[in-house]
Amino acid sequence: MFGSKLDIFKLQWLDVVFANRNKAYGAYELRKENSKTTSRALVIGSVLFALAICSPMIIKALSGFIPDDEEKLVKTEVVLMPPPPVNKETPPPPPPPEPPKPKVDQIRFPPPVPAPEEEVTEEPPTVEDMKEADPGPKTIEGDPNAEIKIDEPVGEAPKEAEVTEDNSVHDFAAIEKAPEFKGGEKAFRAYIQKNYKYPPMATEQGVSGKVILQFVVEKDGSLTDIKVVRDLGMGTGDEAKRVLAKMPPWQPGIQNGRPVRVAFTLPLALSIEAQ
Repeated sequence: MFGSKLDIFKLQWLDVVFANRNKAYGAYELRKENSKTTSRALVIGSVLFALAICSPMIIKALSGFIPDDEEKLVKTEVVLMPPPPVNKETPPPPPPPEPPKPKVDQIRFPPPVPAPEEEVTEEPPTVEDMKEADPGPKTIEGDPNAEIKIDEPVGEAPKEAEVTEDNSVHDFAAIEKAPEFKGGEKAFRAYIQKNYKYPPMATEQGVSGKVILQFVVEKDGSLTDIKVVRDLGMGTGDEAKRVLAKMPPWQPGIQNGRPVRVAFTLPLALSIEAQ
């Protein structure tokens, strides 16, 4: 009955399958147009796939014909003005002042230079001379009223020579001795607990946490430029600022043996339970 050349995909079979059925329902038309739809989808898919593969080469080929605005170079000619003429009548700036005289006399100690004995014209300092003076590159008369300074150069300038004062604000972590509240951390906590008045609104709301303040410890230990960096609200930051403003002087920070201005950051922990 069925031969080897039987093809169930031929359109003639559709009439057999849909005999005495509603061909207007849609299934009949879908099966009838199935081969055309499949062929059209295959062609469109192949074209899109080929375009996707060849798009880099197409873009590269077209890039030579399309001008690129970003590659345009704007040439601007810069004309430099000649330097101002040198006024030879203007005196040069004065040299920096020499360091003050040393407290102890210095005598010149010539460096050892090998030379024949007949060419030696000066005698080195004797042991007796070294007992009352220090060796140095040149002979300098000392000043008995001068301050003793270590690791600082000395010179022949008068003692009243100008000294530059350091008024810059130093970092807390970069100085020799950090500023500290007199009495240490324990005394500082006791002072805060005694003088800090918890704001009533903060007490009602149960506000707790850390208030962070920044200030500068001056050379005399006073606190200036007090700022509230992080505030818990309800007046907690203003009260902390008030307590620091009325705080007694601290021990200032020390750099190179002298008091300096130091920037300080203070986290102040507040707790309702501690009240």
